[in-house]
Amino acid sequence: MKKTIVYAAAFTLATAVFSSASYVSANPNNHGNFNFDENAQIPPTPWRVVKQVFQLHIPKNQPPISQIIVEIPSTVAVSNDIAVRDEKKQKININISVDGKRIIIDFPEKNISNIMLFVEFNKVKQPTFGSASVYSFFAKVVGSDVEIPVGKARLSTL
Repeated sequence: MKKTIVYAAAFTLATAVFSSASYVSANPNNHGNFNFDENAQIPPTPWRVVKQVFQLHIPKNQPPISQIIVEIPSTVAVSNDIAVRDEKKQKININISVDGKRIIIDFPEKNISNIMLFVEFNKVKQPTFGSASVYSFFAKVVGSDVEIPVGKARLSTL
């Protein structure tokens, strides 16, 4: 009897954690510009260490991107445990470098275009209370050093 209650409680908790992720959506963009589709913070609780996922659509009428640059808010610390996946959830080969509060994600194969990317920041340390964390995203296309503003993502600390 106790095992049944424990299993039921664990299942309920797991369902609540995985089904209540907070998402942020951007307006649809039909002009061929970069845009965010969704962002999530897992688990969606005021825990100090969280996983943050940003979904970024790379349009087909743009040159392939060579880098994504992320400006990290001063209130959080992002570990080097970062992954980038495609729409099939397969890992994409990346190189990561840090310049102060900027993370530079370099794509060595330089063929990232017409794709949905999921940028995963694992083990993000954030305060339990306080203002929302605002991330700024930029991209560089192959053959250019110009940083193109992609957008901002705002995740609450709860």
